[in-house]
Amino acid sequence: MSRQRFDIHRRKFLITSLGAGAGLTLGVYLGGCDQNGKKPTGMEPKMAEGDGEILFEPNAFVRITDDNRVIVIIKHLEMGQGTYTGLAALVAEELDADWSQIVSEGAPADASRYNNLFWGQIQGTGGSTAMPNSFNQMRQAGATARHMLVAAAAEQWHVDTDDIQVEKGIIKNRASEQQASFGELADLAAQQPVPDDVFLKEPDQFTLIGTTVPRKDSKEKVHGTAIYTQDIQLPEMLVAVVAHPPRFGARVKQFDAGETRKVRGVHDVIEIPNGVAVVAEHTWAAIKGRDALSIEWDESNAFNMGSDQILADYKQRAQRPGNIARQSGNSSKALNEAAERIDLEFEFPYLAHAPMEPLNCVVQRTDAGVTIWNGVQSQTADQQAVAKLFGIKPEQVTINMLYAGGSFGRRGNPHSDYVVEAASIVRALDTRRPIKMVWTREDDTRAGYFRPMYYHTLSAALNSNGKPVAWQHRIVGQSIMTGTAFESSMVKDGVDATSVEGAANLPYAIPNLRVDLHSPEWPVPVQWWRSVGSTHTAFAVETMIDQLARRASRDPVEFRRELLDDKPRHRAVLDLVAEKAGWGGPLPEGRARGIALHKSFNSYVAEVAEVTLHADNRFSVDKVIIAIDCGIAVTPDVIRAQMEGGMGFGLSPALMSEITLDNGAVVQGNYHDFQMLTIDQMPEVEVHIVKSTQPPTGVGEPATPVIAPAVANALSALTGQSFQRLPLTLSA
Repeated sequence: MSRQRFDIHRRKFLITSLGAGAGLTLGVYLGGCDQNGKKPTGMEPKMAEGDGEILFEPNAFVRITDDNRVIVIIKHLEMGQGTYTGLAALVAEELDADWSQIVSEGAPADASRYNNLFWGQIQGTGGSTAMPNSFNQMRQAGATARHMLVAAAAEQWHVDTDDIQVEKGIIKNRASEQQASFGELADLAAQQPVPDDVFLKEPDQFTLIGTTVPRKDSKEKVHGTAIYTQDIQLPEMLVAVVAHPPRFGARVKQFDAGETRKVRGVHDVIEIPNGVAVVAEHTWAAIKGRDALSIEWDESNAFNMGSDQILADYKQRAQRPGNIARQSGNSSKALNEAAERIDLEFEFPYLAHAPMEPLNCVVQRTDAGVTIWNGVQSQTADQQAVAKLFGIKPEQVTINMLYAGGSFGRRGNPHSDYVVEAASIVRALDTRRPIKMVWTREDDTRAGYFRPMYYHTLSAALNSNGKPVAWQHRIVGQSIMTGTAFESSMVKDGVDATSVEGAANLPYAIPNLRVDLHSPEWPVPVQWWRSVGSTHTAFAVETMIDQLARRASRDPVEFRRELLDDKPRHRAVLDLVAEKAGWGGPLPEGRARGIALHKSFNSYVAEVAEVTLHADNRFSVDKVIIAIDCGIAVTPDVIRAQMEGGMGFGLSPALMSEITLDNGAVVQGNYHDFQMLTIDQMPEVEVHIVKSTQPPTGVGEPATPVIAPAVANALSALTGQSFQRLPLTLSA
């Protein structure tokens, strides 16, 4: 049966469902740029010299050239998580293109066409939303292009569209065996009317979705030709570094740049709102010039508390009720009347994002406005912030989206901090020369922003049958949404939803429950960090569940299963990971398994960690088995990579990562003292994906929060100890 005939019996997806302003309008060409900044976004009508001309552009996401390439415009930042592959696969699937002809290209900053459909008229990448919000949109874009190509073929060959089939980028006439490539029909396809509606494939028709395809960014990265912000070299470009205050809230009182100006290559030294910028001909001169600066800081309003003092304050706050995030039954009465009660306290330090590529940004003032080159995560917010600084319209801020060497949330700063810093230097210099602002690793670690420090108290109780009957969970930590554009929607009745996610939506059936929150305000700058609130709530919840299971003399898996009767997707990943891990099976002496389960970003993840206790009071994480239900697995290999990487990222704070403050200053500075997991510490990993036809959900973050409690629960099984602080340490 032809696709066209089959389409009659399938549901329609209207083009209007693409979302306001993000539909099938003609797109402005993103010409991309090489490391010399040539052909900036939105300026060129053709591909780079020597490449094919764009002949067919039916919508904002698809372009077909005369040399038969299909250019897929990706509205989400590629920072290693696979958007250039997964989103391109959606277009290729519905277009029936050959994977080899697909080229992924970053979209310009334009929320009218490239907005995140989950966020309204805002363009940006975050919250593991890239695939979920784009799933139907990108498929519709591909299906629309296919429809118009088929119509062009039917017109040229004087046949009915039902006589046309498309397979791997070749359009064929079934009757005559005539055939043509997309490029050969592109001109005629461009003359066809854009359809009012299109049909999408059913899951059983997928040929690319659900398969392993080569990543679209791998070749450039392996060959070293991928362009990151640090690679940008523009004519007459200067490089800037900034001396930031050593304590949050401090300001420049006065500075002496006499020695700095003697450094060869230094161009200028200027004060900006958050420090002193040294501008030079190259990075080394800028850094050496900054080292020679003499700055006197005004610390009259500086924050001067240390981590221990902050924790003591949090413990005091936790002695009284906070703002209620969730309440059912009477938890206090149930706790007092229960057969057995457990009271635990949990401590979580500040954490840095520490991406491999430190923060950087290139900014140039032009006659038209401002042009930026950056691995940009929040296009709309950055446009608005820079426009406000220069007194221009947001649409006058052009952003060239480059690759980013990791982010984990940091580049999507709600205040556009480092982008505004770079723009402030350009503004202060009043120059048309491009400025590349570079942060060193130490700048990145000490100048903020951080995952907040948290303190939890959790009390739970069992009845005489070993069933949990009460649960009281109190959380103390800074709000990341207060003071941002998201406050009105994310902070209700004093409760920041991100502070309590993973706790307020506890999946376990416990009749008497209360979750409340204190959100102290400190000058320490905080923002989202990979998996956000789940980074701490999952640990508290899942270690308490294990403690309850042990107190009830129950197997941790079976104990959880009985509390998840109305949570089939939770139970499915729990059962799958237990089966694949050989839960309950024999292990070598000194080794134990720990399990944890958590839902975040609408994905369900269960992990089993195999941990070995060594004779020198040291432990190692040897193997991790992961099960995930993320709906339709669009690109399974990317999902596995994100599960492995997300788990490894979460293993760092479980084992070693920690930011501490001393008299208001960050103690750590680089990877030697803010340690991250190294390759020799990475355990063996197995990833198992639940088969599903549900809409796809996030995979960039959900593996991160589950590993720490799984490891802690394995250690508890080995030692009998309860682990309530990260990073994990064994008692002597």
